[in-house]
Amino acid sequence: MLTATDLKRGMVIRHQGHLSQILSTDFHQGGGKMGGLQHVRLRNLETGAVIEVRLRPDEKAEVVDIDRKRLEYIYQDGEFFVFMSPETFDQAPVHSSLLGDKTRFLKEGTEVTGLFFEGNPVTLEFPEHVDLRVTTSPPPRHDQETSTYKSVTLENGMEILAPQFIKEGDILRVDTEAGKYMERVAG
Repeated sequence: MLTATDLKRGMVIRHQGHLSQILSTDFHQGGGKMGGLQHVRLRNLETGAVIEVRLRPDEKAEVVDIDRKRLEYIYQDGEFFVFMSPETFDQAPVHSSLLGDKTRFLKEGTEVTGLFFEGNPVTLEFPEHVDLRVTTSPPPRHDQETSTYKSVTLENGMEILAPQFIKEGDILRVDTEAGKYMERVAG
């Protein structure tokens, strides 16, 4: 058990009977008779719902022991995405409901961090960005300013907006949270 002020981003706690991962934590100093509060954003690992809670600094939270394992995506089998540990070669099937819309960033060899509770995967942490090859890109529109964007299709079938100079075969860095173009990595 830790006090609210000891909580850190990435920890997994039991909140109202559910496993929840801490997305952010921020202490707000109180004034006068009003004591300070710890504002904590939590993601329920069962439902994916994100909530914000306010805890008094002296409140206790049960920190859950989570095993973190480096995993590599290998293939999809129906509603399950199968990952493998590069160290032990053990395979871990993960149901698509656990991944949500992050499945669109998966391609063979994508590395993620698996969080396991009592041997079962509870969530996967994706990298902040992934590099994907452009498969289709319309020609640039020279009648428009260079700051305009066009729709391109990536190797995973995802469509994003990218600058006019992007062409087929380019490798783009894509933000996994927003699903947006960050930069061209190789051309």
